Amino acid sequence: MSDDRLTSAVEATRFQKQWFLQTTQRARGGEPIAFLNADAPHEILRAFDIPYVVTQWWSSIIAAKRQGPAALAALAATGLPDFSVQYDAIPLGEQLLPEAERPWGGLPQPRFAIAERSGDVTQKIFEQWGQREGTETFLLSRTAADPVPSDWWELVPHRWEEAFGAERIDLLEAEIRELISWLEERTGKAFDEERLADIMALGNEQAEWNRRTRDLIAAARPTPVAVNDTMPAVMVPQWHRGTQWAVDAAKRLYEDVAERVDAGASLCPDERVRLMWIGRGLWSDLDMYRRFQDEFGAVFVWSMYLGIAADGYARYGDDPVRALAARFVGITDQLYVPPWSSQWYVKEAVSHGVDGVVHLVADDTPGAGLITEALEQQGIPVLEIRANNADERSSREARVGDRIAEFLGTRVTGR
Repeated sequence: MSDDRLTSAVEATRFQKQWFLQTTQRARGGEPIAFLNADAPHEILRAFDIPYVVTQWWSSIIAAKRQGPAALAALAATGLPDFSVQYDAIPLGEQLLPEAERPWGGLPQPRFAIAERSGDVTQKIFEQWGQREGTETFLLSRTAADPVPSDWWELVPHRWEEAFGAERIDLLEAEIRELISWLEERTGKAFDEERLADIMALGNEQAEWNRRTRDLIAAARPTPVAVNDTMPAVMVPQWHRGTQWAVDAAKRLYEDVAERVDAGASLCPDERVRLMWIGRGLWSDLDMYRRFQDEFGAVFVWSMYLGIAADGYARYGDDPVRALAARFVGITDQLYVPPWSSQWYVKEAVSHGVDGVVHLVADDTPGAGLITEALEQQGIPVLEIRANNADERSSREARVGDRIAEFLGTRVTGR
């Protein structure tokens, strides 16, 4: 399987490891770094030239290195829970592991821990970071969507005031400006709004390349690429959003895919079933996504990572801080909160011609049943698996691979 890997995926993974090692060297040399969750406005840190590491990415590395259970056990040994929102909690435990067990030498103690309050547990995890010596926590509010527009993906690039409502954007914009002042006080650096405007423009350019790639894969029959390749090829550049490197990486991914489409390449020569994976990536077992090709002719053609990179991030506007607020104010709605999420998943399922959906449901993702119902109303069978993607104890107990095979044999290939 390694022979058909995307060059852009290999290059992105190599770049990210080198970047992480350079970042840890900067931190150990006394430079402040930040630890952010995926729903916080990263672009502000980039405008300040403060290196940052994303919770979910670092959890994925820990899980891929099979150190997730050890990190969670280290948390439990301190009296903290090891069974809730593991995606955010695992890095907290990773810092407690012996040095030899820490992936890539481990994450240095961050100076700043910044998160959106997407749930009570995430807030408490980031408050724990702030209780460690040398780290301060900054939390941003999470607001709800009301009313909900139809076809939000058509509105959000330019008509984001209409999509999200001025009051929600007002609040997050004010909190981002408070974050800017908070960082200025602690770093002695002055915020440069023109630099943020340039960063936003590069992020928009990156999103446009991702949209082209998504549309290319949606139209391709048979599928030319594996989702466990597009995941890192898309997500590593996302953590560098607002840089020229990230734009170039997104373009390379598009060119990789286009070359395969033009050549008539097929990931699975006997493709008979097209699957959609809803939920976070199963980082401890990425090979799972290709395990059903030989027996069932089944290929996963979609994951949320490329989908949301295509539809969820482009924001155009004259005020870069307000446009940034619009980029993040509804990201959770788009992925998890019906009818925002359910409408979008149906749209993506139809455009990609999927025959079935595997829906990995975590304990902090609302509205899963409504998403499943919307897809099944379209005649698309859905398998719900309740497990945590970064905790291999959870996915092993859920029998993810076995249940997908049963699903394919009884509800999909037999249709």
